[in-house]
Amino acid sequence: MQRAREQLEKMENNGKRKLKVCVATCNRADYSKLAPIMFGMKANPDVFELEVVVLGSHLIDDYGNTFRMIEQDEFDIGSKLHTIVRGEDEAAMVESVGLALVKLPDVLQRLSPDVLIVHGDRFDALALATAAALMNIRILHLEGGEVSGTIDDSIRHAISKLAHYHACCTRSAERHLIAMCEDHSRILLAGCPSYDKLLSAHQRDDYADIIKAWLGDCVKEQDYIVALQHPVTTDIRNSIKIYELMLDALISFNKRTLILFPNIDAGSKEMVRVMRKKGIEQHPNFRAVKHVPFEQFIQLVAHAGCMIGNSSCGVREAGAFGTPVINLGTRQTGRETGENVLHVRDADTQNKIYHALELQFGKRYPCSKIYGDGNAVPRILKFLQSINLDEPLQKTFCFPAVKDCISQDIDHILETQSALAVDLGGTNLRVAIVSMVGKIVKKYTQSNPKTYEERIDLILHMCKEALTDAVRLNCRVLGVGVSTGGRVNPKEGVVLHSTKLIQEWSSVDIRTPISNSLHLPVWVDNDGNCAALAERKFGHGKGVENFVTIITGTGIGGGIVQHNELIHGSTFCAAELGHIMVSLDGPECMCGSRGCIEAYASGMALQREAKRLNDEDLLFTEGMSLKKEEQVSAIHLINAARLGNPKADAVLRTAGTALGVGIINILHMVNPAMVILSGVLASFYESPVRQIISQRALTSARDIQVLTSDLEEPALLGAASMVLDYATRRTY
Repeated sequence: MQRAREQLEKMENNGKRKLKVCVATCNRADYSKLAPIMFGMKANPDVFELEVVVLGSHLIDDYGNTFRMIEQDEFDIGSKLHTIVRGEDEAAMVESVGLALVKLPDVLQRLSPDVLIVHGDRFDALALATAAALMNIRILHLEGGEVSGTIDDSIRHAISKLAHYHACCTRSAERHLIAMCEDHSRILLAGCPSYDKLLSAHQRDDYADIIKAWLGDCVKEQDYIVALQHPVTTDIRNSIKIYELMLDALISFNKRTLILFPNIDAGSKEMVRVMRKKGIEQHPNFRAVKHVPFEQFIQLVAHAGCMIGNSSCGVREAGAFGTPVINLGTRQTGRETGENVLHVRDADTQNKIYHALELQFGKRYPCSKIYGDGNAVPRILKFLQSINLDEPLQKTFCFPAVKDCISQDIDHILETQSALAVDLGGTNLRVAIVSMVGKIVKKYTQSNPKTYEERIDLILHMCKEALTDAVRLNCRVLGVGVSTGGRVNPKEGVVLHSTKLIQEWSSVDIRTPISNSLHLPVWVDNDGNCAALAERKFGHGKGVENFVTIITGTGIGGGIVQHNELIHGSTFCAAELGHIMVSLDGPECMCGSRGCIEAYASGMALQREAKRLNDEDLLFTEGMSLKKEEQVSAIHLINAARLGNPKADAVLRTAGTALGVGIINILHMVNPAMVILSGVLASFYESPVRQIISQRALTSARDIQVLTSDLEEPALLGAASMVLDYATRRTY
């Protein structure tokens, strides 16, 4: 009994012990990724004991002595190691690794950390990982599993094999690590830590002052270029040639340019010589600098007219702002990129680069969150706390490669891929978090405001609330899908013409304000089309190549899927099925015409007929009554018909016939394999529609399936499907 108490006390004391974490930073780039984690640990002194080691180019004057920014951030630097052998060639890189391996053991032995955090793919980081692995220190590697296309890949993967734990940025990187036989239980899909800072900080009010400070008083937002080109160590000669061509193109393009010195890799000395030979440092259009503080660099990239070069910042961080990027050469060839990146892989002429500048400069793209959603640091800190220091230190590898998504059961390692779905109806505005399998995780409903400004503000407020809840619910939101009434241009995310039920909603760009505010890709489409998309992904249309969905609600709408693709038409008014005319002199429709299906069979049409019969005292029969302040509706008409009211029954027969005849026209035009009825009136119309088809359709079309949808929320599910289908299959 005494021994059991002693063991329990020992476990409790171990549980309260701080986790001693050593963060080693080698250069300005990796500090931008490590700093948010360091601040997170500093804010939790009861949980973490932070030790900071600085080495590499941080301590070199030619590269800005960037260790000072660590001191300015009020971190205590435990050790400064001068590990760079100057020369900026291949031999100097090897000698620098060797020098670091000589100096690191004393420091690591003195600090004796529980965990060493190493970032990325630099040769300095390889020395750190090698020393720590040989000294039996646990290693957490950030940004492993990525592919770029140079020697960096080999170094990055080598560090991953030495590391015990991994915090990666993208789903592809996670899969690469799993394919490399890394233990899936030790992989965290966190996102890039720098996104935590840049997504919250890039909208600073003083960005104009920062632009003036670095580029001059006359330079305006989106009227300058940020250039950052590094040597490619596996092809130094060609990378220097590309650098020279880039400078020539920038000189000819004649725009104010902030150009940063290259990193310390082999070939950088030659690139600096080229820059000075062309007089860039004295050129009136250029400002050449060795270092820009990360917070200010964010502002400069976010508000630039274009970014050019081969820095990973261009393919990673710039996408969060929708900044146009020109990626030169092969250094980032394998990276996942947003649509803001234009690749010039074979940058062999000045004219080719100049033409890319003409195409990209001044454009704006949807914000991308490929590399993070702003919540990486909380995930990483939680992951660190989950490390069991009593576990064996020896790494285990998983052979053969683990299949896709096998780690979904572990809530702090893999989150549920999800979408934010927005449904703009005539009465309500709804937002939902929808999982990949079509489960509505959480739904939010508010009354739809009457003005454009109030409506946009409410959409953003509800989406931000949902994004906050998504982190808590372990959902990774890939994008936003919007379902709305009216004619929509899905390519531009613009509502061209709205229905009369939604005011101030014509010629409205929905995509831009949502994307800019949430930093997520946004898809927009008509509610009828969204219903068809919902059926294709989650409903009866799954696996069916050709089908039609018809919504029977307040109005009549729908969507047509042909050869697995949604039909939009040349002016985006395909599948306006409610406005198929079934009579030349029928009742007036809200579109201004007469005899449309909607004028006969929609909820509004049935309500109109119910009111007419009620005014003539022909609606209510025995067993029916109207409650005080209750309005006559289509439901009263349907109930009256069921109770034997011949007038109500005649109206419904006419409505069913009109809808059936309209569907026959659709069958004869596009010959679908299936017709899916959706909406509140769907179950009522299924039987009469089948009957009309069997009586009036061509023989070849009479056996086509007519089904009632099983989906409770087709608009929300369809909006989500746009995100889940395209965000997960998109290849840049």
